[in-house]
Amino acid sequence: MATAGPYAVDSHAHTIPATMQAAVYRGVSDVRLETVPVPSIGPGEMLIRVHSCGVCGTDLKKISTGSHSAPRIFGHETSGVVAAVGEGVTKYLPGDRVVVFHHIPCGDCFYCQHKTFAQCTTYKKVGCTAGFEPSGGGFADYVRVMDWIVEHGTVRIPDEVSFEQACFVEPVNTCMKGIAALRLEPGETVLTIGQGPIGILLSVLARRAGARLITSDLYPERLRIGTYFGLEQSIDASRTDVVGRVRELTEGRGADAVILAVGGNSLIRTAMDGARPGGRVLLFAQTQHGEAVIDPAAICVDEKTLVGSYSASVDLQQESVRFVMNREMDLERLISHRFPLSESTQALELAAHPQPSSMKILIQPGSDWAG
Repeated sequence: MATAGPYAVDSHAHTIPATMQAAVYRGVSDVRLETVPVPSIGPGEMLIRVHSCGVCGTDLKKISTGSHSAPRIFGHETSGVVAAVGEGVTKYLPGDRVVVFHHIPCGDCFYCQHKTFAQCTTYKKVGCTAGFEPSGGGFADYVRVMDWIVEHGTVRIPDEVSFEQACFVEPVNTCMKGIAALRLEPGETVLTIGQGPIGILLSVLARRAGARLITSDLYPERLRIGTYFGLEQSIDASRTDVVGRVRELTEGRGADAVILAVGGNSLIRTAMDGARPGGRVLLFAQTQHGEAVIDPAAICVDEKTLVGSYSASVDLQQESVRFVMNREMDLERLISHRFPLSESTQALELAAHPQPSSMKILIQPGSDWAG
């Protein structure tokens, strides 16, 4: 171990360069591979050398809509190796393999007291950056992890767990939060609309809660991937009326709960129609403000409930870590494409225009140094 300025580095394993590569967002649908400074860290902070970072739909929406100012470096499903630690950091050492959350709430405000953590002002501050306005930073060689994330949002990766498996901790947490919001009872029937990687995750977690699963997707290829995870009862939405088929499978009632794991608002009405009277509908991917057509009588007269869930819950952090690190689900099977950082723009382009066989896409700066 050696000291470089105000922080400790692993002098045996790696020399930290002055500059690095990063996928920099410069405007609407404009991301460029650029050379930028490696971020400096202060007391209580850490520098992570990124191995893998999952491409998330929320980042794609920010890029495609221009909802956030430029420049920024996105990416928040980040796993890697501690490259340096700031003064006062004792829980982690250079060389430790870790995964980091990018949002952690204060724990004290009105919203935290009411368990609505995603509305906490501190939670809305992003605690990881590769430069510019903090935006996650995982699409870069190095990420600066700020002090409150070091203290409460960093998780050590066991030796037997891969960086790829570990980078699912945050998305698993968000899915667990959504399933908790549905308040499922054992034996209930759940319809999940959309079987991309998040839809499959939500389905597996709903089954874990004791539900009977019916899945649907326009792409038969995705339904076939779901069978690997035991999701056998599926509906090919390209050929079959989903609502009609669900009612056939539920004695004419409809599903007890419906999960909408597809972005946009066009399928909200379908999801509501697929739910039985008194059932619940979880909107999981509707993250853009806008307007949607709903049947108000379905809520009032049929007593159906619309439920929303967004981002992660600190209360579920340990459960999500156990799920991932104990390999309750082989999450690497959800990965369809791996791109080195040098091909990050191609990765984002594919993720923004998914193909039937494309599932989780990773950008892997670590492919150059760790395989």
